[in-house]
Amino acid sequence: MSLTAMPSPAAGLQTFLAFDFGLKRTGVASGNVLTRTATPQLTISAEGDARFPVIAARIKEWQPDALVVGVPFHPDGASHENTERARKFARQLRGRFGLQVFEVDERYSTTEALSAGARDADAASACIILEQFLRSLP
Repeated sequence: MSLTAMPSPAAGLQTFLAFDFGLKRTGVASGNVLTRTATPQLTISAEGDARFPVIAARIKEWQPDALVVGVPFHPDGASHENTERARKFARQLRGRFGLQVFEVDERYSTTEALSAGARDADAASACIILEQFLRSLP
């Protein structure tokens, strides 16, 4: 019996939009598999369902193959209120846009963005989340 490697769930996907979900602001970054880098995009300053028309415009503009959402956890890995909010946001993206959505542990992304001197910590966090995801791909 031969063992064959299972294809990566992201196999064949090339371009991504990533989101650092927040109640008032959502950071956005775009990136691709070729360079495995992310570029910050304008942060979405909208709450609740008001953010989705803006996201729809970004998806239309960038035509990503899939989306990436940062999911926060406590330092010990335990979930909290924002963990569930980010996961709900990921489910809403799947349902509204019909794209594959990957969830990434985003612990410390905002801290890392701020310590690097980011002018827009939300967009910088989205970049960190997306680059972490891209590095995890085979």
